[in-house]
Amino acid sequence: QVQLVESGGGLVQAGSSLRLSCAASGRTFSSYTMGWFRQAPGKEREFVAAIVAWSAINRPYADSVKGRFTISRDNAKNTVYLQMNSLKPEDTAVYFCAAARTAVAITSTSVYDYWGQGTQVTVSS
Repeated sequence: QVQLVESGGGLVQAGSSLRLSCAASGRTFSSYTMGWFRQAPGKEREFVAAIVAWSAINRPYADSVKGRFTISRDNAKNTVYLQMNSLKPEDTAVYFCAAARTAVAITSTSVYDYWGQGTQVTVSS
């Protein structure tokens, strides 16, 4: 069982930066693929970024955030981060972190086994 707790959301102006954190419980954090997803009002939850357990290279991003967002993890702290720069109003959403046992199809919500409760990010224009 893995419990995930996100933090770092808030209200910021366009062009600003935020860093989201997701703290995980459990001793096997380092073996999980970790992902960030977001959900805006009236829309489906969508993939943002992911990082597999063993490869710092395999970090896919959604096209909409590529070049602005960076995912990273600190296995010693059981934490995954999402650095968000050059924020836009269209980035406004609830951001969720998730953990998956697999490293396949990691842009899909269906492969993730555990989810956090989400943190709100609001970007004003």
